[in-house]
Amino acid sequence: MGRKRDAGEKVKSGPGRKAKKQQPPSRFLNEEERDDKKKLSRRQKKRFKNRLEKAAAIAIAKEKITERDNGKEIKKRATVPKVGIKRKIPHSDEDSAEESSEEEIQADEIEKKDDDADISGYTDDNKEWLKPTGKASLMEEDASDESANEDIEEMADEFGDSDDSEEDKKDEDDLLPVEKAAKNLRKKQRVDRKLAEEDLKTNIAESETFVLPSGQEIEKDTQTQDLAIVQQRIKEIMFVLSDFKSRREQGRGRKEYLSQLCKDLCTYYSYNEYLMECLMQLFPLEIVEFLEANEVQRPVTIRANTLKTRRRDLAQVLINRGVNLDPIGKWSKVGLVVYDSQVPIGATPEYLAGHYILQGGASFLPVMALAPQENERILDMCAAPGGKTTYIAALMRNTGMLFANDANKDRAKAIVGNLHRMGITNTVVSEYDGKQFPKVMTGFDRVLIDAPCSGTGVVSKDPEVKVNKDEKDILRCSHLQKELLLAAIDCCDAKSKSGGYIVYSTCSIMVEENEWVIDYALRKRNVKLVPAGLDFGREGFVNFGKYRFHPSLKLTRRFYPHTHNLDGFFVAKLKKFSNKITGQTKDKPTTDKKDSEDTEVQTGKEAKHN
Repeated sequence: MGRKRDAGEKVKSGPGRKAKKQQPPSRFLNEEERDDKKKLSRRQKKRFKNRLEKAAAIAIAKEKITERDNGKEIKKRATVPKVGIKRKIPHSDEDSAEESSEEEIQADEIEKKDDDADISGYTDDNKEWLKPTGKASLMEEDASDESANEDIEEMADEFGDSDDSEEDKKDEDDLLPVEKAAKNLRKKQRVDRKLAEEDLKTNIAESETFVLPSGQEIEKDTQTQDLAIVQQRIKEIMFVLSDFKSRREQGRGRKEYLSQLCKDLCTYYSYNEYLMECLMQLFPLEIVEFLEANEVQRPVTIRANTLKTRRRDLAQVLINRGVNLDPIGKWSKVGLVVYDSQVPIGATPEYLAGHYILQGGASFLPVMALAPQENERILDMCAAPGGKTTYIAALMRNTGMLFANDANKDRAKAIVGNLHRMGITNTVVSEYDGKQFPKVMTGFDRVLIDAPCSGTGVVSKDPEVKVNKDEKDILRCSHLQKELLLAAIDCCDAKSKSGGYIVYSTCSIMVEENEWVIDYALRKRNVKLVPAGLDFGREGFVNFGKYRFHPSLKLTRRFYPHTHNLDGFFVAKLKKFSNKITGQTKDKPTTDKKDSEDTEVQTGKEAKHN
């Protein structure tokens, strides 16, 4: 059955298997015991040595005090300021007996506290090392505090900082050394801050008067190609132009500053002089921001094909493949911005299956303004490479009839490839000249014309535009755009029940290619401008330089790289209200009473229809 334990025998219960006896703290051991117990680091040995020196200094101070008391020699004593104990100002030998008795009481209290203190000088209340309380060290501290206070007071007097009252000076005697040091530090910071403000004011005053460089200096800069000097001069000229009356150099006009700024911008950003002058007229206050935005590539954007997938499902699949993306914005329900990708974004299985297409964010805008409906006949006059065409077909849900035309046969092949990949079946591809298309087919409900342009809005994609484009190129593009827009208007049917709209867009920011073309169409055909249906973008120009356009051009929209983070773009939406081609001359504006009345009637009918 086993052995039985004697009930009368008491067995002592010892510590458990995992229990450990608590060792005394190492700071209460002497040096020999501590070395036997555990080897100290160099830092610990240095701390221990300092504690012994402090304890020795305290002992020497006590002996001196007792010797002077025994010899009945009462002199000035340095006392340690404690919390709750007032610090007395030392008096002369002619002080009364009452004051001396108070000093003796303070000295006795300090002696008792020093006797009770640990040799190591460590207190459990604040966990900080006490400073030596010897008379010599205390006198040195007081002297350093007084000298620091004198320096700060002298600096404060120079800057007029006399906020301290007499009561504050009296209260300083009751402060601890740490509090005094903090107060002195705050005073120094105030003085330094005032010094910095004075320096800033003087620097600004010196830089207000910018002197334009001479011709020889400019030639030296251009020869050495020191872009840092050119950039600094651009900043200074912009600073002067922001407040020209007060900052300009006497005897210099605004034209001189603007001409120098134009030359420096051409040198720094590598533009030709004509294009830079046009950009400076477009962006008089934000030219630098626009030029800097052109140096940065626009973000990669993709458009989900709603015929095969949804944007949410597509985003989840691409995220699983290691693509970092986000929605392009609240204004689009199908766009995604791709920040980085671990796989080539143009070769994923989803791309090959036609679930999405690589398309710039600005290219969404003309199709959104066109607002195609199901079962309509729509023409995309300049369709290559097919991004806008596939978007129109997706909004039509493969119903109705869509004609994609492009005059370039090689580019038309890209349209066919994208249509097959995206699963579009309601589109006919043609290769006619857009100017002759009204002779081929008319009667469309809606027409989209993304006209060929100079490309001044997509400089980040094609940097050669900075140098290649001049006035002749701009005017040549403008003439072609006018012909294409009139042909697009002639292809549209004003009697369409659901349409009769023409959308004109370019990837240019030049006025000659945008507002000038629209104003020409308003005078040559029976059309009017209507809201594009876009919630953002800047209004088109009504007055620009020597040009004066129709007031309704405020309904057009402009988009810029530095404000919308999109390519430079222009979008205008026209409504055709008559199929008759009038014989209006080029210079005759559409501001007659009859035309204005017809425009008001058509606007009211459209509002009721919407």
